[in-house]
Amino acid sequence: MSTPRIAPGRLSELGPINWLVWQALSRAAHTRDAQLFSTLGRTRGLFRGWLHYSGKLMPGGRLPRHEAELVILRVAQLRDCDYEYDHHLRLGRRAGVTAEIVERLRTGPSAEGWSAKHRALLAAVDQLVTERDLDDATWQALAAHYGERELIEIVLLVNQYDGLAATITALRIRRDTLPALKN
Repeated sequence: MSTPRIAPGRLSELGPINWLVWQALSRAAHTRDAQLFSTLGRTRGLFRGWLHYSGKLMPGGRLPRHEAELVILRVAQLRDCDYEYDHHLRLGRRAGVTAEIVERLRTGPSAEGWSAKHRALLAAVDQLVTERDLDDATWQALAAHYGERELIEIVLLVNQYDGLAATITALRIRRDTLPALKN
C-alpha cells in the first residue's frame, strides 16, 4: 500500500464545516474515515462546490440510480480504482446491482445478458474512458435510449468519475475500512 501524497485532514486542516461534512459522510459510508472526503476537504470551499456538483450528477441526476451505478462501477473498473469501486459496489447493491450484474460488468458491454439500452450505455462508458470521445455509431446507439438531457448527463457522469479515479490515484488516497458485504 502506497503512502498518501497528502494526508487526510482533520479539524484544523478541514475547517469546522468540512470537518462536519466529513464526519457525516464517513458515517453514511460506515467507516471511521472516508479518506476521499478528509483529503479533498482540505480545499475548503472548493470541496463543498465539488460535493454540490457531484451530488447533482449522483444521486441527484435524471439517470436512474441503477444506471448511474453501472456507469460508475464500469469507470472504476476500467481505471482500476479500488476506492471508487468499493464505495459504489455498496451503493450499487442498494440500487439493484446484483452479483451477477457485477460479474457481467467485468466483461463489459460485450457480455451476454445486457439489454440494448445497458449495452449502449456501457459501450459509451468504455469509449469515453479509453478514447475521450464517442464515435457516431456509439452516440446513435445511446441516443436511441436517452433524451438530450440524459445524454449530456451521461457524458458528465463518466468524466466526473474518470477524473475522480485519476484524483484518487494521483493523490494515493487509501481505501477505506468498510464492513464486509453480505451476499
